[in-house]
Amino acid sequence: MTVYLDHAATTPILAEAAAAMTAQLGNVGNANSLHASGRAARRVVEESRETVARALGCRPGEVVFTSGGTESDNLALKGLFWARRAADPQRTRVLATKIEHHAVLDPLEWLEAEEDARVDLIAVDALGRIDLAAFEAAVEAAPQDVALVSVMWANNEVGTIQPIARIVEIAHRYGIPVHTDAVQAIGQVPVDFAASGVDAMTVTGHKIGGPYGVGALLVRREVQLTALLHGGGQERDVRSGTIDAPAIAGFAAACELAVKEQPALASRLTALRDRMVAGILAVAPSSAYNGDPVSDVEHRLPGNAHLTFPGCEGDSLLMLLDARGIECSTGSACNAGVPQPSHVLLAMGCGDEQARGSLRFSLGHTSTDADIDALLEAIGPVVIRARAAGQTSRGAERA
Repeated sequence: MTVYLDHAATTPILAEAAAAMTAQLGNVGNANSLHASGRAARRVVEESRETVARALGCRPGEVVFTSGGTESDNLALKGLFWARRAADPQRTRVLATKIEHHAVLDPLEWLEAEEDARVDLIAVDALGRIDLAAFEAAVEAAPQDVALVSVMWANNEVGTIQPIARIVEIAHRYGIPVHTDAVQAIGQVPVDFAASGVDAMTVTGHKIGGPYGVGALLVRREVQLTALLHGGGQERDVRSGTIDAPAIAGFAAACELAVKEQPALASRLTALRDRMVAGILAVAPSSAYNGDPVSDVEHRLPGNAHLTFPGCEGDSLLMLLDARGIECSTGSACNAGVPQPSHVLLAMGCGDEQARGSLRFSLGHTSTDADIDALLEAIGPVVIRARAAGQTSRGAERA
């Protein structure tokens, strides 16, 4: 039996989403064609757009379908930057946090290198929450230079939820648009696009029980974006390309159900997560819980548990658990097979060793008490073995 504890990476597709998608796979028709088959495909897309809009608190015209989170982040960052700079060449500064997903950090690095953007990455505290005073000071230092702000709704590694309302309040004083990557938040915590005040929001299908390769950028109608893809002018002329009606139908079904079931799922996952963490700390008392210790949905994602195991390498822990049929994540990048410490944990003030010796357990709609029982039975012996391997390795290095 496989125990899957990596829902933050991707979560199993919901039966309703699979049914909605497969119902369309046998149908022919390009949603931009004018004949009956094309109109039928267009109807599927537009009804799905309305479903997503209802679920996420926006207008249908504000839903721009994309291939997923990475494309949506790139469209938001580059599209907003180019549009704002075209309107005012002085606006070349972008504000984000040091713990953003690489789907945000890498486009920002590209904008710096290729488009002469100036990127200010704002510090976070030991819980992974943005330093609001530092953010406000960065904005007020030269608000006329800021093209946009991008701050994730909830962190993908440690689960900390950011104060989006305050970030929007500060940025909007000066007419600065705010983008948020809400990929991890949808279905786990309440998310309402209109109520949040953000100007653009990234969402994706495979994190909420939908198919891979489909997502959306929610963007207010009044916000100008420069297109990344040029062609047929689909999706408000900012995302050209033949529209994937079956995937969009599956995405919409997943989005509707994930939002509907969110309160019940959050309550169930919080109880599972808290039992898991208490059990791990009992059998591995030297381990430490990372991120906000408060377990309500205003502070931390209910399905997230991120722990450091001193004296262990995260990759060793992961592989030892995997050998026992338990799948989780280190939450760190790996370049050419060389483990790298998590940029999120480093930004939170952790040292290299602590950042490398961590695991992320993330729960989702298929998680059960039996999954937690299996992990708690395995984690004690795995930590002992990983720590012994680490001591042998360090001894060999000193020799």
